[in-house]
Amino acid sequence: MGIGRELMKNKWLYAMSLPVVVYVFIFSYLPMSAHLLAFKLFIPVKGLWGSRWVGLDNLKFFFAGPDWLGVTLNTIFLNLLFMAAGTVCSLAIALLLNEIRLVYFKKVTQSLVILPHFISIVVVNLMVVNFFNGQDGLINRMLGRVGVDPVYWFQTPSVWPWLLALIFVWKGAGWGSIIYLATLTGFSEEYYESARIDGARSWQMIRHITLPLLRPTIIVLTLLALGRIFYGDFGLIYGIIGDNSLLYHSTDVIDTYTYRSLRSTNMNSYSNAAAVGLFQSVMGLVTILFFNWAVRRVDNDSKLF
Repeated sequence: MGIGRELMKNKWLYAMSLPVVVYVFIFSYLPMSAHLLAFKLFIPVKGLWGSRWVGLDNLKFFFAGPDWLGVTLNTIFLNLLFMAAGTVCSLAIALLLNEIRLVYFKKVTQSLVILPHFISIVVVNLMVVNFFNGQDGLINRMLGRVGVDPVYWFQTPSVWPWLLALIFVWKGAGWGSIIYLATLTGFSEEYYESARIDGARSWQMIRHITLPLLRPTIIVLTLLALGRIFYGDFGLIYGIIGDNSLLYHSTDVIDTYTYRSLRSTNMNSYSNAAAVGLFQSVMGLVTILFFNWAVRRVDNDSKLF
């Protein structure tokens, strides 16, 4: 009876959520059956259920290689770098937009910072290649005009984690600021009015009021992002780095390594790719569970579940 009354009381809210539930079920839960490929020698003509079980043999190609640890550490490092830079910049954009009082200017500014999110990753990759390309790249031409020797970016692996983070922030920070900005608009003005009466400045209000109120949102979004810490941004990284082996040391991630390995061998690409994907999913789940447990011990109100 309790469930029935709840459904009847909020029937329109549940009806509004139904399309999202169906979408998530079809595109997130049904595809989970494909994880069975990780334990089979998949042959398309035999189908999923007709293919032979091989246990964990499909993971051997990844863990037996000499580079699996390096690409795994690269994946974790790049994702942590992206998360840190993205969170700080998204938060800064939201705080700055929240301080703008002219409505028209605020809307125009918000549109401009969100715009890069809608640019195709292929276009972004082409822009980056043209900017940093050898002698003819825009950056090197600008350096030449001020008397600085050109930098061969695509032969300098140490700079690319930071360049990739910069590109990631440029493309995604504006979009990521939407949630923070929406949260900011829900804060009561009474807190800020009281602080102004006490003589607090803008930075003091941000430090002692806004950031503490935003902490649960920051923690939840960080926990959600940690679920993909073992997934590399294939479109961004491979689109720019490609098969440039000079940069593998600092930019090669699990996804690009797996793609190249399966492309250059005669292995069962379906099953091996599924096995690596399962490894990434399991490690992401373990990461979320661990950090959610840690958050629950420190601040129970900010836990994910």
